[in-house]
Amino acid sequence: MASTGRSFLMSINPVVVWFLVGLVMIISEFMLPGVILVFFGIGAWIAALVTWLGLTPDLEIQFLVFAITSVLSLVLLRRRFREGFFGKVTEEGRAGDNIDDEVGGLVVVLEDMTPGTKGRVEFKGAAWQALCDTTLVKGDRAIITAHEGITLIIEPQ
Repeated sequence: MASTGRSFLMSINPVVVWFLVGLVMIISEFMLPGVILVFFGIGAWIAALVTWLGLTPDLEIQFLVFAITSVLSLVLLRRRFREGFFGKVTEEGRAGDNIDDEVGGLVVVLEDMTPGTKGRVEFKGAAWQALCDTTLVKGDRAIITAHEGITLIIEPQ
């Protein structure tokens, strides 16, 4: 029985395995935050390609190719991927660092808001509590006029 399992494992095409591992990682990236798994998916696909070309017959070399290309793609491409998904974020412009500097910034209302009750808005990719003196509905755009602690004070655009 053990030899049957071992022969099955030995019969799996490593190119297919690397491709499927890469596919699972890239698809998982859409469900998990951080923009990291996509680079390991790229590394797995490069390992699949190099194995398919016959350049890496040994499993150890395949893992080495996977590790090196994953880390290189992470280091070289992560910032570009994050900017593509979330927009350009700089240290001095990140939401929450200098909220006084964000007065006049544009937010999108995430839930219906009535005067005097807190609602949720999106600002620079993050959800914030907000107060408004008028009624706003989900999807409306508003402008930041002030803040009270971490609650934004907004008015319709």
